[in-house]
Amino acid sequence: MGSKEAAEASKSAQDCTGSNETERSKVGLMRSFVEKQDPSAKEEDDLMIRRFLRARDLDIDKASALFLKYLKWRRSFLPNGSISESEIQNHLSQNKLFLQGLDKKGRPILIVLAARHFPIKGGTDELKRYVVYSFDRICSRMPQGQERFVAISDLKGWGYANSDIRGYLAVLSILQDCYPERLGKLFLIHVPYLFMKVWKIIYPFIDKNTRDKIVFVDDKKLMSTLVDDINESQLPEMYGGKLALVPIQDG
Repeated sequence: MGSKEAAEASKSAQDCTGSNETERSKVGLMRSFVEKQDPSAKEEDDLMIRRFLRARDLDIDKASALFLKYLKWRRSFLPNGSISESEIQNHLSQNKLFLQGLDKKGRPILIVLAARHFPIKGGTDELKRYVVYSFDRICSRMPQGQERFVAISDLKGWGYANSDIRGYLAVLSILQDCYPERLGKLFLIHVPYLFMKVWKIIYPFIDKNTRDKIVFVDDKKLMSTLVDDINESQLPEMYGGKLALVPIQDG
């Protein structure tokens, strides 16, 4: 990353670590409450608590309920603390998620090639593990002080064989309930007409905070839209940038 990108990332990191008095006060109140309910909450930092607060518009009761549910889910879903690649080989083999580069705010960039996703027999359990594995890897790649990532979901070639409404809803639930305020922006590109039928089903399940971060990009304005947020040096070659795609497991 060049000096310009580094300066922009540094400024963004400073903005992220800042917080107003109302938030700081509520973080303290929420921490006191959740630690009494679940002592394991002491292991989580204030940034984690703040994200859950922001996801519930600073409502301490609602944010605490979501956070305590998250802690219980994490213990149950990840008894060993993480997902091993041996548990998600079917989805890794589809080679559909890539992670490289930073946007102008210093946020890691996730590339999703949606036409490479196919539902796996046996339900959504492996997909859920794959999603958690992926989100954890993204979070581990965030620069100090950064809390969010951006995603480019490329729907070129997407068709009915790729349609996985149960899977999409499972991904959405994990993102909103277990990784709140981690998504900075989602670009949907090369969107086929068929996808809009699925979108109408999914849309009601997307909370307002998440909806505000989703951008449908016109094909004719693809490059100009992306470079508003991402310097060309940080974009994949397939979108006119300089970077080769790096599978998420290799990033």
